[in-house]
Amino acid sequence: MRYRINPFRSPEVVPRPDAGPIRRFHASLPGYQPTPLHVLPGLARGLGVGRIYLKDESPRFGLQAFKALGASWAMHRLQREGRLGATVSSATDGNHGRAVAWAAHRLDVQAKIFMTAHSSPRRMAAIREEGAEVFLVEGTYDDAVRACAARSATEGWQVVADVGYEGYLTIPAWITEGYGTLFGEVDEQLLERALPEPDVVIIQAGVGGLAAAVVQHYSARAVQPAVAVVEPVDADPLLESALTPDARPAPSRGGQHSIMACLNCGEVSLTAWPVLRQGVDVFFSIEDRYAEEAMRRLAMPPGGDPRVVAGESGAAGPGGLIALMTDDRLAGARQALGLGPGTTVLVVSTEGAVDPEAFARIVGRNP
Repeated sequence: MRYRINPFRSPEVVPRPDAGPIRRFHASLPGYQPTPLHVLPGLARGLGVGRIYLKDESPRFGLQAFKALGASWAMHRLQREGRLGATVSSATDGNHGRAVAWAAHRLDVQAKIFMTAHSSPRRMAAIREEGAEVFLVEGTYDDAVRACAARSATEGWQVVADVGYEGYLTIPAWITEGYGTLFGEVDEQLLERALPEPDVVIIQAGVGGLAAAVVQHYSARAVQPAVAVVEPVDADPLLESALTPDARPAPSRGGQHSIMACLNCGEVSLTAWPVLRQGVDVFFSIEDRYAEEAMRRLAMPPGGDPRVVAGESGAAGPGGLIALMTDDRLAGARQALGLGPGTTVLVVSTEGAVDPEAFARIVGRNP
């Protein structure tokens, strides 16, 4: 495991989109409800921090993940501009593809989703259940991204990917805008319960879209929380990029075989990276066992904490907190973030048990 205290961090405010239209759009969708924000005093005591807030995205639109916030808003913008077309496409490790398929079905357009051949059968089935056609690609997630782009250019399909690459930067920015609703809900939930704002936000990253939403949301605060981005050791392009001497995007050196399937990305989003380079305080990576430990602690909570069912990628943020507080290899990162008995930490469980068999194998009980 490695970390990097970000030498490229800038005090300049990162521009934030107007949240009003985005929030109103999401509130208009059938089934919209703010997802729960849990306070976990038992876990906080066990780890030696003051408070832990956990935003649980498993109930979001019945899809067990946060991704529909971004996909629906981007497709709404495409439709409003007359660019949606009859077919949309995307590459995915699971949750984003399902969200695109769900939003496409709602708008009565077709969805073509590209996945790696070794993807979880349960994740593939969930996408097909939303009415999408699934194409399997040999190789990595990044190979699926390239296959999707090439086939879509030939067929005239509109790509709705959450990763920005050369020639494709605008739509991923819209997807990140949509993710901002999650953190707007957190603000309101804390205010309703008269709870203090977080001192530290620990957020998991694949290509970086959700992490960019964190930076955008909190950048203009008079007192900003520290932001830490956690990745799997086997898929850590953001950390690799932060380790370059000139902050250039760099690929992961890992094989992208982490159990944190939705974080198995080898290249950064060129849309998200400039935001993260400017606004993240610490980049770090964790071994799979910390996500597994977080899944177990959340499913069998200590000290009367509410039970949270988190999938492998969903548990990466809480797993990152566990690693920071217990593994001496990350002691420097812990110190840089100011983590300790007086710290309030926000983490997000980005998915539920989207693969129930994997959950049962890791946790030892069914979701």
